[in-house]
Amino acid sequence: MHVRIALSQFRPTKGEYQDNVARIGAVITQAAQLDPKPHLVVFPETATSGYFVEGGVKELAVTAGTLARDLVAAYSGPTLDVVVGFYERFQNHIYNSALYVTLGKKQPEVRHVHRKVFLPTYGVFDEERFVDRGQDGVRSFETGWEGGGKAAILICEDAWHSLAATVAALEGAQLVIVPSASPARGLGEPEDEACEGETLPASVVRWERIVRGIAEEHGVFVALANLVGFEGGKGFPGASAVIDPTGRVIARGPLFEEALLTADLDLDSLTTARSDSPLLADLQSALPVLTKGLKAGEGRGEKYAPVKFDPATNGTSPLSHLPPERSRVIGTGFADPDPLAIDPELTRKWLVSFLKDEVVRRRGFKKGLVGLSGGVDSALTAFLAAEALGKDNVIGVRMPYRTSSPDSLAHAQLVIDKLGIQSLTVDISDAVDGLLKQMGNQDPHRIGNIMARQRMIVLFDLSAKHQALPLGTSNKSERLLGYFTWHGDDAPPVNPLGDLFKTQVWALARHVGVPEEIVSKPATADLIKGQTDEGDLGVSYLNADRILYHLIRGEEPAAFTKEEVEIVRKRLDSTHWKRRLPTVAVVSQTAIGEFYLRPVDY
Repeated sequence: MHVRIALSQFRPTKGEYQDNVARIGAVITQAAQLDPKPHLVVFPETATSGYFVEGGVKELAVTAGTLARDLVAAYSGPTLDVVVGFYERFQNHIYNSALYVTLGKKQPEVRHVHRKVFLPTYGVFDEERFVDRGQDGVRSFETGWEGGGKAAILICEDAWHSLAATVAALEGAQLVIVPSASPARGLGEPEDEACEGETLPASVVRWERIVRGIAEEHGVFVALANLVGFEGGKGFPGASAVIDPTGRVIARGPLFEEALLTADLDLDSLTTARSDSPLLADLQSALPVLTKGLKAGEGRGEKYAPVKFDPATNGTSPLSHLPPERSRVIGTGFADPDPLAIDPELTRKWLVSFLKDEVVRRRGFKKGLVGLSGGVDSALTAFLAAEALGKDNVIGVRMPYRTSSPDSLAHAQLVIDKLGIQSLTVDISDAVDGLLKQMGNQDPHRIGNIMARQRMIVLFDLSAKHQALPLGTSNKSERLLGYFTWHGDDAPPVNPLGDLFKTQVWALARHVGVPEEIVSKPATADLIKGQTDEGDLGVSYLNADRILYHLIRGEEPAAFTKEEVEIVRKRLDSTHWKRRLPTVAVVSQTAIGEFYLRPVDY
């Protein structure tokens, strides 16, 4: 029996249920017009709302019956099965769920609702605060395909727990459907020969390893459908995939783009796969032995002597939680490979996609403003913006003070000329000097802060004038070291470089073509004559970046001088306040950001 499936890499409009359902209906209609028509169309986790909606979950959750009826209203084509991830209201609870429904008949046939069992609450995730854990476990169910077939659904992290996939296979699933909303994180090499030479985000590589393992171990097909788009800076990469029962990727979606990909599944091939690798049959035979004696809440494992607590390591070796390759990095400083090495082409694509989403789709601007200082950070931001928005939609703004270096103006103009973007020059000398005349006591550092904040006044006023969004240029090193003016150069609402260390900015700038004289010159804020970043910091960016790399992971850097480590540590520990919004006294039960929770782009 052959089954054709279609996976939709879908970009939801955050918080807009009706709009998303209408667009889902349009995608189903598009899929139904394919020749041959698919039997099943799969949408990602939380396709009706977006994933990171926090306190908005209560407003966006609907019953499975409501979603089914709304899908019928949005689609009137031939019969086919559809899976849609959504926030669900059910029996006075709210769940992260996926609906499996047959459309195209007089009444929709709801065949199954899976409620996510494993709720990630770590790192960027906080699901258990907003939704309840599914209590029905994992079940297989009959599909609506002509000729029959059984499927099971695992939502995102459900698939990371091997037992969930095992239960699905033991229940007779031939296809395991994995709707996902997993943001891209890190860089890594693909493990599939079909992508040889292409670098993928590390999270995508790991996802493929997981779903390939599910398919190969249990002799099932796996369909992974992931969101695309950015929510609060977190980018969903797409890269959806269909895996055959031998663990081979037979279809893969593009990175960071909406797409509809199809794959044909030969369910009869499951017999051959399970015969060649009878792991599922072995498990079925051994299951009574494996579970013998298990009781709820009890274990029968051997008892081990307690580990003596070592206050220096919190009871464990500082390397015990790390894989061997990461353990070798610690203590060497400049391990090979360099822990800060990036794939510049993937990074370029990632950040260009981010700017397209955040500036245009999320915030509704067509144009972007970049304050061009003549340095590498602002130059790189301009290059990325020109690619994302088009050169005619980027305005480069030079904002000199009377003591600014002539090189700064010249290098800013070099970027303007090379990109062919619009430009403005606004001299801030009179504005700064007028304020200083009244304030007196002209301390150089105070003057520098006034200059930085005056430049933001210029950018935000030009934003209103030209309907263009100011784009940030601060890198991760500056942000972690507190080396910026609060409510000055950190003020723009969208920043493509904020998670790149300075040394990574240099690498990406060279890749996209920023002139070498800009990349290689000593970094300086050009606020005080003769000032350089590294002179102010007392440590080179090459060393500071690698020290920061370890410190923010809770690791103790080695191969650096004690003085350098302490300089970086002190700056990191003393500047947390600069990376946060103002501290507000919480006196009510509806404090913004504590109880009233809405993400920045909702």
